[in-house]
Amino acid sequence: MMIFLRLKSLLTVGGIGFLAFLGLLAFVAIFISDETGDFDSSMDLGSPDYLQHIALSEDVLAHQPMVEKYANKYGISDYVPVLLAIIAVESGGNAVDVMQSSESLGLPPNTLDTEASIEQGTKYFAELIKSAKTKGVDDKTIMQAYNYGGGFIDYVAGRGKTYSFELAQNFAKERSGGKKVTYSNPVALEKNGGWRFGYGNMFYIDLLQLYLRVPSFDDDTFQLVMEEALRYENYPYVFGGSNPNTSFDCSGLTQWVYRKAGINLPRTAQQQYDATEHIPLSEAKPGDLVFFHSTYNTANYVTHLGIYVGNNQMYHAGSPIGYADLTSSYWQAHFVGAGRIKN
Repeated sequence: MMIFLRLKSLLTVGGIGFLAFLGLLAFVAIFISDETGDFDSSMDLGSPDYLQHIALSEDVLAHQPMVEKYANKYGISDYVPVLLAIIAVESGGNAVDVMQSSESLGLPPNTLDTEASIEQGTKYFAELIKSAKTKGVDDKTIMQAYNYGGGFIDYVAGRGKTYSFELAQNFAKERSGGKKVTYSNPVALEKNGGWRFGYGNMFYIDLLQLYLRVPSFDDDTFQLVMEEALRYENYPYVFGGSNPNTSFDCSGLTQWVYRKAGINLPRTAQQQYDATEHIPLSEAKPGDLVFFHSTYNTANYVTHLGIYVGNNQMYHAGSPIGYADLTSSYWQAHFVGAGRIKN
């Protein structure tokens, strides 16, 4: 195990306001490598760090040891809470084919026994993660794809790479030919009065989220983001770069460091802007993002972004990676606004 210590001076950080936020006279970042439970290198989408939102039933929790066994086997231990949520939604933990995974093998429903169901469901979810990494889509797309099939990953990849309920609804509409069926689940009753399209379940993410939450973006999360970001200070800016061993571009850096704090962002600056709640800079807090336009010629309006650290400062992939003053004439001329990451 390696421990790396880093000190940031008052002048380098750029102001008393930032230091007051951290409550330190020096910024100390402690990095611990060789962590247990990470993905293998071929499947690294970061550490989602999902948490159980409400108590799962005893029937579901009874399957946790086996879920952990196969999640470890297929390299997705970080997703154990998601797999348990899938069991809660698919069967409540009571069916023999507890993850309803027979159909992912092309078998009739309820063909597999319980252990085979958990192994196949976990393996299938791992395959979806691999596909998602290749296509650059987010975690919610993966979870919905467990219900819809891998074709949903391609569908979202071609439409902005970020899950939305609208995309899930449109996919089901196309696959069902527009056929609607009654669906009296409270989630559906609240959203549309109680119906869904007759293909899969377009409310699948809503149902899973009854059993999940992700860490809120708070001071501790911001510190995790900055601890990771400071590892790459003075790295070169390379367009398209997203390699912690060599270089980053602006959105590659933010995607990487927020992922390390359990927050998944899409890949490009425009996509990250579209995925945030837009707020004025006066309301921005450390950990929010700041966006800029026309910093180079491209079809997208938003072309650059950074991490807001307080006191009109940002940390970004400039040339090189480091801090910048948002009150400078250059950044003022290109400023779009701030964005708050949606939970």
